[in-house]
Amino acid sequence: MVHIFSFQAFRPPAAEAQHIASVPYDVVSTEESRAALAENPQSFLQVIRSEATLPTDTDPAAAVVYETAAANLQKLIDDGLLLQDDEPGIYLYRVKQGGAIYTGFVANVSVDDYRNNKIKRHEHTRYDKEEDRTRHIDTTNMHTGLVVLLYRDPGEIFPYIASLIPEGTPDGVAKSAGAVHEVFRIADAGAIATLQEMFAGVDAFYIADGHHRAKSSVNVADKRGEEGRLTPESERFMAVIFAENRVKIHGYSRLVGDLGTYTPETFMAGLSEIFTVKPYGEIEDTVFCIPPLVESAEPVHVMHMYMAGAWYELSCPVDPAADRIASLDVSILQKSVLEGMLGITDPRGDPRLQYLGGARPLRDLQDRVDSGEFMLAFSMQPVRVDDVLGIADDGGVMPPKSTWFEPKLLSGLVLHSLK
Repeated sequence: MVHIFSFQAFRPPAAEAQHIASVPYDVVSTEESRAALAENPQSFLQVIRSEATLPTDTDPAAAVVYETAAANLQKLIDDGLLLQDDEPGIYLYRVKQGGAIYTGFVANVSVDDYRNNKIKRHEHTRYDKEEDRTRHIDTTNMHTGLVVLLYRDPGEIFPYIASLIPEGTPDGVAKSAGAVHEVFRIADAGAIATLQEMFAGVDAFYIADGHHRAKSSVNVADKRGEEGRLTPESERFMAVIFAENRVKIHGYSRLVGDLGTYTPETFMAGLSEIFTVKPYGEIEDTVFCIPPLVESAEPVHVMHMYMAGAWYELSCPVDPAADRIASLDVSILQKSVLEGMLGITDPRGDPRLQYLGGARPLRDLQDRVDSGEFMLAFSMQPVRVDDVLGIADDGGVMPPKSTWFEPKLLSGLVLHSLK
């Protein structure tokens, strides 16, 4: 069984939600955050990207960055732009985007469930990012970002959650990138107890997004336990929870800075020894994923590469003896091309390899290659949700940045205090 808990959230007043809400810290750079704050100084980026409010030569790992985050957060509270609810609740979170509606709820989950692998992972964390969020949570004394968790719904949980959405105006609304984010506070003790009972029959949660935020929350609990300052709230962390069939997955694109010892001609020749390589021709550059040309009755790896102003389709049969992880397109790309040909053995840390979230149009990949910033790009097909959960159940670890889940949630609409 897994555990969920209500909590007394800090939230912006309804009239301020649009101004406070921001994109998550890990989808914008410091420079982008600085520009956003110049347009909207109230943005929650001042807390989660606090270095953007400091001089440009500030070391992003300096103590002053985290101290400034705490000070900026406290000022929002002091100015009445973040208010704490007077009693515990859960918070229904609904996103309307592109004709789709995604509905989940925000609650606290247990650090012990993470330690006991009841909250399952499918990716390793990057050490620098883990350390950054650990310091951020501990210094601000607040969970400022949402971990996205999935669960296998036996059938009755999602309908019950949907039935809790009240008529009328949400408690908080913010619009971003064409999506409408709505928060509804549920404080009824009976409804919360019913939901807790339902999740007592759920075996596990699965992290869809926020591996670093989850692990950092556990780090903070461990640290505070060792230092004798553990509180009940710091033994929990905030998550938004969705049924596994109520989310969408995109692929996660790769950008490569150079070809190592290869020329474009020898690189293409090397690819042709691994894949069937076909010029793709024109694409629709406003979409997120390229439709495959290859048709096969057997499983096939398919990915698309952009180099020197042209798109190519790369395909090869899936080894029938391969396990779930080896059967992923990102696995064959990493093993055969990035590592096997280009020597990129550390996909989490090699500066030659960068990632671009799958909900970005293909023209963004093209632009970054055409500008000369990168030599080539790979656009990946989405992974199936069943594969993600199955790999987590098996204790496996997917290659870094294998999945990009939607919806992406905003920061600043719901916060959890560790006090």
